[in-house]
Amino acid sequence: MFRVVFLAAALVATSVAPAQSTEQQPTLAQKLVDGFEGTGFAPEGGLYYRDNVEQSAGSYVFQSDVKRTGNGGLKLSIVPKCRQSDDGCSERAEIWEKTALRVPYDKGVWYGFSVKFADPVPSGDHRYLIAQWKREIDHGANGDFSPFLAFRMSLGKLFVTVETNYLPPVSTGPENTPASCAPGEVPVWVRPELNQMRMLVAADPNWKPEDGRLFNSCTTGITVTNHGNPLPDPKSGWIDFAVFTKPGPDGSGHIELFANGQAVITVKGHIGHADKGLGQNQYFKFGPYRAADTTNWTLYYDDFRRSARCADVLTNGICPFS
Repeated sequence: MFRVVFLAAALVATSVAPAQSTEQQPTLAQKLVDGFEGTGFAPEGGLYYRDNVEQSAGSYVFQSDVKRTGNGGLKLSIVPKCRQSDDGCSERAEIWEKTALRVPYDKGVWYGFSVKFADPVPSGDHRYLIAQWKREIDHGANGDFSPFLAFRMSLGKLFVTVETNYLPPVSTGPENTPASCAPGEVPVWVRPELNQMRMLVAADPNWKPEDGRLFNSCTTGITVTNHGNPLPDPKSGWIDFAVFTKPGPDGSGHIELFANGQAVITVKGHIGHADKGLGQNQYFKFGPYRAADTTNWTLYYDDFRRSARCADVLTNGICPFS
């Protein structure tokens, strides 16, 4: 009799257990928001500044002088730190999602953030990134894997790239000569020795064909639908991005990119990497990142948000799907 009563009590206790806390909910179900209004990262934003050697060239400041909305914004800066002879050195001031809040690699999720370039906007032929999405790399994985989606800048011009595992190109031209791709094909930089390739999918109005000289091949590994709106000029002031990311190295990938409420591109096909040793989650980080350089560089960020729902992120545009 005692055993029966004890079992019944246990079942009742289980049935009235409290609901999961935010930290225990599936990561995709959590909405993250940070307007950088205070003196530190908001608990509901799930963001942090990673403290490591590469980030030692960077700094972050919560300030109120430059902001898009509300009372504050985040200032991210980097200064020269690397020796110019060290090709492998990089300088960063990137903000990361907390590891426990990362979204599974095979799921789609919306991200939003606003960015403003401080003067002077770097104009060199150099490697600059302002935001990137990557797959986790487990300890012991063989190789260094580029972001499956990256917002880049060179010669003072914004452009966007998508990465995936190597696929034989449709055609390849001379090195350092931009490819002339047929309709339905996308310019690509192939790196078969790394089992990777990088595709050029969007650029700002100042972009010229010769700026894409690295992309000397053409691929049908993805399809890019151009919605008639180029990326904004980095000198144009605040830019608000909304991005849907769903990697799919098998060809099921899907990306939607909006800037200032306008649809820029839709990308579908082979997106991301599927190599041995890669982790189960995707993650986002934003902030200035560059190869070794000799100047200071500052960006301002505001209005970070992440959600499975488009309407939570694309607040001034028309969602392509719910």
